[in-house]
Amino acid sequence: MRLAELNVGYATYPLDDPRMSGFMDNLDTINALAERSLGFVWRMKSDSGNATDISVPGDAEIISNMSVWEDVASLGNYVFNTVHARFYERKEEWFQAMTSHHFVMWMVEDNHTPDLAEAMERLEYLQKNGSTDHAFGWDFVDQSAWRRCTVAAE
Repeated sequence: MRLAELNVGYATYPLDDPRMSGFMDNLDTINALAERSLGFVWRMKSDSGNATDISVPGDAEIISNMSVWEDVASLGNYVFNTVHARFYERKEEWFQAMTSHHFVMWMVEDNHTPDLAEAMERLEYLQKNGSTDHAFGWDFVDQSAWRRCTVAAE
C-alpha cells in the first residue's frame, strides 16, 4: 500500500496576476523537488507540467495538487523539512482561507493511480466524518514517524 494525498485551494488572485508570482514562478522548482524526494511515486500534472489547469469536478475554481508517496514519512519530510515548507508557510499570500478541510490522505494499492473524482470523494468523506482509515489528515498519523525523518532536504 502507498499513500495518496490531495490538497486543494482557491487562489486569492488570477494565476497570471503579479501578486501570484511568488507561487507561480516557483511551481516548477517545487514540483521538481517533490519528484526528486525520497518516497515520491507520482504526481498529477497536465501537459503544462503542473496541475493548475486541471479542473476539479464540481468546482472549476479550485486549484488542486495530488500525489502518491511510499509512506507518510516521505510526504511529511517533503512538506515540512524541505524548501517546500517556506512556500507552505506563505500560503495565506496566495490562497483564500478555507473553512473546511482542504487536505486529505488515504491509502491506495501499489499499482493504483487515483483520479480527481476519487480524491474529492475522500476529501468530502473527511469533511463529513473526520479522520478514519478511509480518509485522514495529519491529526490521524503518528506524526513522530515523519518528524524523525533525517533525509537531506535536497
